[in-house]
Amino acid sequence: MDENEAAAGRTAPRKRADARRNVEALLDAAAAVFVASGVEAPVRDIAAEAGVGMGTIYRHFPTRADLIIAVYRHQVEACAEAGPALLAAAPTPHAALAGWIDLFVDFLVTKHGLAAALRSDDAGLAALHAHFLDRLVPVCARLLEAAVDAGEIRSDLEAYALMRGVGNLCIGADGDPRYDARRLVGLLVAGLRQAV
Repeated sequence: MDENEAAAGRTAPRKRADARRNVEALLDAAAAVFVASGVEAPVRDIAAEAGVGMGTIYRHFPTRADLIIAVYRHQVEACAEAGPALLAAAPTPHAALAGWIDLFVDFLVTKHGLAAALRSDDAGLAALHAHFLDRLVPVCARLLEAAVDAGEIRSDLEAYALMRGVGNLCIGADGDPRYDARRLVGLLVAGLRQAV
């Protein structure tokens, strides 16, 4: 291997890491725009938020469905990774659970409009939903288990039921400015506390 090949080998992983970070920043920008304007927001708004040209978005995500799916998967992964981090950093397991539920609410708001946007691909939606459950239910279960083990919350609730309840409280939040889903979810999480 000559000097040029060795130099190319050293820079290739850095370029890949930079490209990955750029795509993640693009997905974060798209998620922010989706929260503010829904999944039908113009691509130019996403490009402006990300600070890139529209061509960059289309190069990575040729269709709106590709972008929506990528944002959804990116947020599922971020939510899944946040659980253990919150459990390690929060002062109590209940605080970690409450923090994670806040992130989960943000995720649910972002995914608003996903089904309508992908209506033509029912199999794809089923796969996304399965991915969502596979990644997030175990994280929520671990947070609940830690809070139960610490004696902070009641033990008669399963992760799926809690996530479903949170999801139901978030339905329609965008249709009525007087409806505060986050406050209601906060009351639900506070209500899990063990009576002393």
